Amino acid sequence: MDTRTGAGNPRITLSELAAAPVTVRRIVAHPYLAVRGIARGNLPSGWDVVAFALLFGAFVLISKGASQLGAPLSALEGTQIDLRPSALPYYALRTTLRMLAAMLVSLIFSIGYASLAAKSKRAERVLIPVLDVLQSVPILGFLTFTYTFFLGLFPGKVLGAELASVFVIFTSQAWNMAFSVYQSLRTLPPDLVEACKSLRFSPLQRFRRLEVPFAMPGLIWNMMMSMSGGWFFVVASEAITVGNTTITLPGIGSYVAAALAEKNRGAIGWAILTMLVVILIYDQLLFRPLIAWGEKFRADNEPGQVEPESWALRMLQRSRLVAWLWRPLDAAIGAVLRPRRAADAPGESRLHLPRWTPQAVDYGWYGAVAAGGAYGAWLVVHYISRSLGPGDVLHAVLLGMITMVRVMVLVGLATLVWVPIGVAIGLRPRLAAVAQPVAQFLAAFPANLFFGVAVSVIVGFHLHPDIWLSPLMILGTQWYILFNVIAGASVFPHDLRDAADNLHIRGWLWWKRVMIPGILPYYVTGAMTAAGGSWNASIVAEIVSWGGKQVQAHGLGAYITQATTAGDYPRVVLGVAVMSLLVVGFNRLLWRPLYRGAERMAGVEQ
Repeated sequence: MDTRTGAGNPRITLSELAAAPVTVRRIVAHPYLAVRGIARGNLPSGWDVVAFALLFGAFVLISKGASQLGAPLSALEGTQIDLRPSALPYYALRTTLRMLAAMLVSLIFSIGYASLAAKSKRAERVLIPVLDVLQSVPILGFLTFTYTFFLGLFPGKVLGAELASVFVIFTSQAWNMAFSVYQSLRTLPPDLVEACKSLRFSPLQRFRRLEVPFAMPGLIWNMMMSMSGGWFFVVASEAITVGNTTITLPGIGSYVAAALAEKNRGAIGWAILTMLVVILIYDQLLFRPLIAWGEKFRADNEPGQVEPESWALRMLQRSRLVAWLWRPLDAAIGAVLRPRRAADAPGESRLHLPRWTPQAVDYGWYGAVAAGGAYGAWLVVHYISRSLGPGDVLHAVLLGMITMVRVMVLVGLATLVWVPIGVAIGLRPRLAAVAQPVAQFLAAFPANLFFGVAVSVIVGFHLHPDIWLSPLMILGTQWYILFNVIAGASVFPHDLRDAADNLHIRGWLWWKRVMIPGILPYYVTGAMTAAGGSWNASIVAEIVSWGGKQVQAHGLGAYITQATTAGDYPRVVLGVAVMSLLVVGFNRLLWRPLYRGAERMAGVEQ
């Protein structure tokens, strides 16, 4: 008796499949359908009732939240935010829909962008430095441009403002997710790659059955971090100022901004409570099911002693209603992702492209990239040199060095604190089930709510701003390290842990020989995104105002903020250019070598 691994795949006997390693059997198994294994029968069950209530409720809420998209923009101009607690459920709905829309776009972008960067040397040399720049560029400084662009796409409609808000949230979610997928694709286990070659998978089948599943655990944890980190940008994205026109989108972000402006501590407390409720809801309905579902993608040979559980995932698996709704989508996915081969000839598949590329093509590509980079640099230098001199450039570079020292120290301290905690959580599923929503809430807590406390303490105790404003840069970004370390520890192979226990490896030797090599790719992703986020946060953290008081530290972030406030665009361009160059240089000198070291430890040759 035999079976097929998929449309167009070579035949594999069941005895051969049973004798294969677990990792190979998991590749052959269908990795995507979470609703398989449903009991036969036609009568609805209790799970069908729950599924119907949730699906119908979601449909009603989405309809209500999207009902204003076609309304005229004039209806929002000058709208006052209602600070009564009774308005918060509707505001929470609008904000959650924006964040989920941004998350969907970020997911599509991350998988596509990272796949191209990981599989093409030519693309990698361009896409990864661009990603380094994008995560460090102060997005808040470009809000006016993005809002103008999206408002122009849908003139006079609320939809334009909503898309602009979604774009700003997207910029806070996509970069670390893309880095996570890129890291996973660069460190694919060689035995799984060889299994795909032995099964003669096409590139699309390998992408579907190996690459996406292998990247899924880390991607899920980075999605949680992105969802939480987006709350900071929500505050900025829901209060829009274009010229003399102010547009306030209903949402928790605009509610928090209005409460801060009025120093209404009661309203801030209600907003925090609402955020906690929203986080718990999408933790139960979205992320906890994803974590439990992602457990099937573990690459070790034994399942975890205590696997994550989710009532929502159990509902999806057992509900006949969900199965009936899923069937057409499953057929559509199968039609797209199951290409048939023309013939099963021996040897390499016809779909496999040759690995060699003509040198002339390489030289032409890299020459075009170098020419484009040189032209962009010339434009920046020409624009800056008309108003600024070498002294101004040197001043900006020195301020950039100060901010860089802050970022290095803060990332180092966050590493010492969160790596041991992340490993402890990731190795204990029971602890992870409790710590996950807590970490999500702490990561989602808007750091700007601490600004008033920081100013009061610094002024009251006569503290030095250069030192005591620095923690504000890492408050919202340290969680990238924690979430990525948890992801790495949660997929750490059980057989390696058992081997270390049998050999009585303890203490520092255990960290050096066992755990650090295992989580290093995930840590590098978290630390690099935390560093980029800290550079971005320096724009608002190095110069802080509360009421009539202002506290300022020396650094490139404060330099850019002052230039933006004064409308000094040459200095804004200079500050952003220096920041981008420092981030790219730092990534090239530190994080990229660490990436390569992690690949060597994993035995991966790219």
